[in-house]
Amino acid sequence: MRKALVILLSLFCIATVNAKAADISAPRQVAGVAVHTAHFSPAAVFPSKFVGNKNKDKNIDVKGIIFGHILDSYRWEITKIHGREISLYLPVILYSRTSGWHVFSSRRLYINEDGTENKTGTYEGFYPAPQSSAHQGKMMEKMSDGTFVRPLDFSITKVVLALFINITILLLIIMPVAGWYRKHKDGKSVPGKFSECMEMLVMAIECDVIKPSVGPNYKTFSPYLLTVFFFVLINNLMSLIPIFPAGVSVTGNITITFFLAVCSFLCINIFGTKKYWKDIFWPDLPLWLKFPVPLMPMIEIFEIFTKPVALMIRLFANMLSGHLAILVLTCLIFIGCSIGVVLGSSLTVVSVGFSIFMNALELLVAFIQAYVFTLLSAVFIGLAQEGSKKNNVVK
Repeated sequence: MRKALVILLSLFCIATVNAKAADISAPRQVAGVAVHTAHFSPAAVFPSKFVGNKNKDKNIDVKGIIFGHILDSYRWEITKIHGREISLYLPVILYSRTSGWHVFSSRRLYINEDGTENKTGTYEGFYPAPQSSAHQGKMMEKMSDGTFVRPLDFSITKVVLALFINITILLLIIMPVAGWYRKHKDGKSVPGKFSECMEMLVMAIECDVIKPSVGPNYKTFSPYLLTVFFFVLINNLMSLIPIFPAGVSVTGNITITFFLAVCSFLCINIFGTKKYWKDIFWPDLPLWLKFPVPLMPMIEIFEIFTKPVALMIRLFANMLSGHLAILVLTCLIFIGCSIGVVLGSSLTVVSVGFSIFMNALELLVAFIQAYVFTLLSAVFIGLAQEGSKKNNVVK
């Protein structure tokens, strides 16, 4: 099982290469409210006496702010100092079927080698797809015949880098605690306060979630389920910190939640017992429900795939919607400032109050979503362990 855990952790790292390849159609649909907010016109809604004349020409790109936060990118915008943008330009690694490998900094897409602005946004024949494209923000290549194709993209994007950072933080938290307990197996030494807190959290998840849900073989699956819990929790908490190197919603990327769901899917079905598979293909029901039309077996097979889909969508939608709500409320502050003093002050007070409330709520949701994902994975694994033999039970 330890080898299996190492393989799963390795797959986590491999999956990060594909994180930026996620289709953005789902975030665009969920974030439809951002589009409507972006087209908000203060002059069309409020009387002119409330609208400040000084700010009438200032446009706030709400859509750009929101989608710039939730979508992946080849650069990480950190802050602005005296109007100068401070960004971390990430490596772009592409493989073209016609010209081979291309490795360059994403800085070349924005700034030319002589320091001037790259107005075309292209480099070596590659450019990010425009907003109107189905592959918005992804690298495209213009072929000699005028057509556009997507090269194989192995770039380190913002989500990938954030995932590496969060995994590093997770290892720095878990490994010292595990090392201490490995050296003090006799139980006579007293751990530090941090180790005691981690032990309390680990034992709470294992004894109250994993053990009752999985059953007698719970220790076989505890390493994976605990890894998933802390992985989701760290990524959720880091996404709430609006300062570099945090602030990226990793679990708000459907590729990450898809891979987590695939891992649970493999654990459920690879380690499923004979009784589990018998109940799928030949359940204990009247014969006419199984033959000649295998109605119930088809429903059971369909259920095999709906479980990981439910895990994937639940985590992705909850984390993405929370960030969208906070971003919309924050943008209302800037919209209020562009309106005028009276309505601007009112909107600012309301937006700040709701933003604080939503951030506090998201802090709770960050733990709840990690807990729910682990609980449901444990329940599904436990259902697949029904009828396991006693001599296979790990004591």
